Amino acid sequence: MLSTLHSPRSLSRFPLHLTSSVKPRAASASSASSLSDYPPPPLPAAQSPGGAPASQILTVRRSLLSGSVTATQLAESYLSRLRLTEPQLNSFIHVSDSVLKSAQEIDDKIAKGGGEALGPLAGVMVGVKDNICTADMPSTGGSRILENYRPPFDATAVKRLKEKGGIVVGKTNLDEFGMGSTTEGSGFQVTANPWDLGRVPGGSSGGSASAVSARQCVVSLGSDTGGSVRQPASFCGVVGLKPTYGRVSRFGLMAYASSLDVIGCLGTSVADVGIFLNAISGHDKFDATSSKQSLFTSINLLESKPLSGLKVGLIRETLDDGVDSGVKSAINAAVLHMQELGCIVNEVSLPSFSLGLPAYYILASSESSSNLSRYDGVRYGKQTVSDELNALYANSRASGFGPEVKMRILMGTYALSAGYYDAYYKRAQQVRTLIRESFKTALETNDILISPAAPSVAYKMGMLVVSYYS
Repeated sequence: MLSTLHSPRSLSRFPLHLTSSVKPRAASASSASSLSDYPPPPLPAAQSPGGAPASQILTVRRSLLSGSVTATQLAESYLSRLRLTEPQLNSFIHVSDSVLKSAQEIDDKIAKGGGEALGPLAGVMVGVKDNICTADMPSTGGSRILENYRPPFDATAVKRLKEKGGIVVGKTNLDEFGMGSTTEGSGFQVTANPWDLGRVPGGSSGGSASAVSARQCVVSLGSDTGGSVRQPASFCGVVGLKPTYGRVSRFGLMAYASSLDVIGCLGTSVADVGIFLNAISGHDKFDATSSKQSLFTSINLLESKPLSGLKVGLIRETLDDGVDSGVKSAINAAVLHMQELGCIVNEVSLPSFSLGLPAYYILASSESSSNLSRYDGVRYGKQTVSDELNALYANSRASGFGPEVKMRILMGTYALSAGYYDAYYKRAQQVRTLIRESFKTALETNDILISPAAPSVAYKMGMLVVSYYS
């Protein structure tokens, strides 16, 4: 997640206001620096306290209720911007054909005097990562094995954002089944970074981060197993949050590593991400791991010290030798900023912290090997023509999966095999329990733990940790 220490800046090299004189250009290696030719968008007129970017969600709501703009006009503006930028960015795998219809329904409701009953996301354009199911659009997981697959239902997170007035723009690109950190591992296309077309947007939620950064949508849904929301958010200059495991229902999320996967949020401001998270979170009867606990108490941002009394633990082992000096400086600056907001910052020691990364790789690969076994050309997935059943399974998976997915399946299958289960998978689970207990102890005297690790090992172990990126 980006620190609010950064001064407000344009989040994309694309112009915010489109004109007829601006023509789409084809992406190419030679034009990778062409975004500098576009003027940056103006800063929002309104700013949050402390100079943070204003909430685009609240701006949309005020505009709709005041009548200064209609939901249809807003939707047309974003669609025009998407058509301008998409040939270069490739943020979306599929764009919805019902955007204007949904916007018109909101306008009709306002015209009938129902403006005050609008949901908190009314008129807000939302991108959805393509490993999150949508009933009216393809959901491929970024894999050729699920090409043209259309689920018969919406994921709970998608259902809730629609119920609160959000408009799904389309499905964003990703590394195949969320396995990657550049979005170059997609089975369909490579997404570019809006700041520089020659650079990657991060991954695996690179399409969601790129879309928000280029203002193709207001907010977007991603998924985070080991940094797949937070890392691309950092690369693209937006805010990304991996909620605590169980905060958002995983029903409808294509499983990579079930004990680590979380649906996350991306937006241009901390306020937008908070509003969006509040809209999609909550217990779900279709997900036994979803939490029944309330989200959080409201924070008065108008106070001089809105975080007064919040106890924050800084993990000592994440600032040892090997951490870049720029990262250390960013963390120290973030600590000073939190203290100015009223936080009490303490240093905590977690000696087992470094064991989290190897444990994560074993657990994630093992779970992916199990979860992806369903894509066999019979139960799910594109089927190849074969004369024999085992050949059908083998050929369907060989032609449908990309190289990264195949490698992780092989690693996981090896770790779960009879001769190596105790040495690898079982031991990784024991390490995970050890680390979780150490975090529970640290959280007895602290409300939040922070780490510069990208992605945070503590998040991987299913604990509540805030990651800062320089």
